[in-house]
Amino acid sequence: MSQTDSPLGTAPVGKLVLQLAIPAMLAQFVNILYSVVDRMYVGHIAGAGDAALAGVGVCAPVVTMITAIGALIGFGGGPLMSIRMGRRDMDGARQIITNSFYLLLALSVLATVPLLIFKRQILFTFGCSELLWDYAQAYFTTYVSGTVFALLSYGLNQITMSQGFSGTAMRSVMLGAAVNIALDPVFIFALHMGVRGAALATVLSQACSTVYILRFLMSDRAAVRITRQPVNFGWMRRIVQVGLSPALIIALDNVLLISINVMLRKYGGADSDMLIACAAIMQSFMLVITMPLGGITAGTQSILGYNYGACDEKRVMKAFRCIVLLCLVFCGIMFLLAQTVSGAFVKIFTKDPAYIDMAAYMIRTYSLGVLGLTIQYPFVDGMTGMGLVKWGLTFSMLRKGIFLVSVFVLPPIFGATAVMFSEPLSDVVSAVFSGCAAMFLLPKLVAKQCCK
Repeated sequence: MSQTDSPLGTAPVGKLVLQLAIPAMLAQFVNILYSVVDRMYVGHIAGAGDAALAGVGVCAPVVTMITAIGALIGFGGGPLMSIRMGRRDMDGARQIITNSFYLLLALSVLATVPLLIFKRQILFTFGCSELLWDYAQAYFTTYVSGTVFALLSYGLNQITMSQGFSGTAMRSVMLGAAVNIALDPVFIFALHMGVRGAALATVLSQACSTVYILRFLMSDRAAVRITRQPVNFGWMRRIVQVGLSPALIIALDNVLLISINVMLRKYGGADSDMLIACAAIMQSFMLVITMPLGGITAGTQSILGYNYGACDEKRVMKAFRCIVLLCLVFCGIMFLLAQTVSGAFVKIFTKDPAYIDMAAYMIRTYSLGVLGLTIQYPFVDGMTGMGLVKWGLTFSMLRKGIFLVSVFVLPPIFGATAVMFSEPLSDVVSAVFSGCAAMFLLPKLVAKQCCK
């Protein structure tokens, strides 16, 4: 594909949104299997399933933090690259993708070492107890040791989607998920590795995804290849600046996960371990909503970034409307499923009636405000895709702030499980502000920026 015939600037917008959003959404559905399958098998370890599940659950913030680092580069380099493609600056696009690759390698080392050194302090901060320690540290140590593959697979897949190759990114994720599903029962049960085997299966699956996506980005099939380029600290700084907003958003999700576990531990009394295990199941269900939704908005960032770079205001606004409509359909379906089949979903992880009832209640409550994400995700990710990071960050911080305040206010008054109402409260309130911004602020910002 040459720099002058990209379908990002010529194909019908509605068709283009579907072509890029659907594979990205499906890729994230498949990507969910990394955590859901791990937890499903771990929950069925004979004689230790519930404790092992809770131990893996307290590691969830670590996985989220590593994802945030990958997002820092993937969501920073990807939009910058697509904007350069829209401006026909292919040399600049090649410098961006190669320096993004350098950053991912460097950050993988910088993240792995301190995480392994301070793992005990980290895990107990996340809500771990002595009962859960053996399971949590086994999963944590193995998963963190493979950080380089987690960062490269996540960051480079996002950059691939920013070139308009959502299908390629989807195949990379599907390969990793297939390997994970195949290896989990072998390592966990056949080789008696338990939670360590679950983490090892995930690391190896991410390594397979990394190899696949690197082969693509270093071949002639990519619109912009990873090539030999000098280290450019100017581009690196710009990549980090643009990626900081989505990275902070994901990192704050990490803080929210930790805060939920902390409040369940503090106010859950003798049931705190059970509540944390149920929260891990609830978080698995929420991933089924938020990751595919993020796939829709991340997969279509290339449309917004490319046409923003090409100063095509009409295509930008039409794409935004199509993205919101697609998100509305998806969120509507997922809301209905959350309210009707949550119990069946929980039974995948545990057969204990008390756990099933509590986790199903958590899912139904936590997902009450899902329709509010129809506006929040497209607005925040769309602004980031066009390089307007301060606006995306502002409205994302609003949602996270409401959530965090609710987490610490509700349990002391209404009990530990009231923490589940923090999510719908923040979703609904932030949707009102994001909706107003989308109607009145976004058109003015796009017109102003595109015509500079």
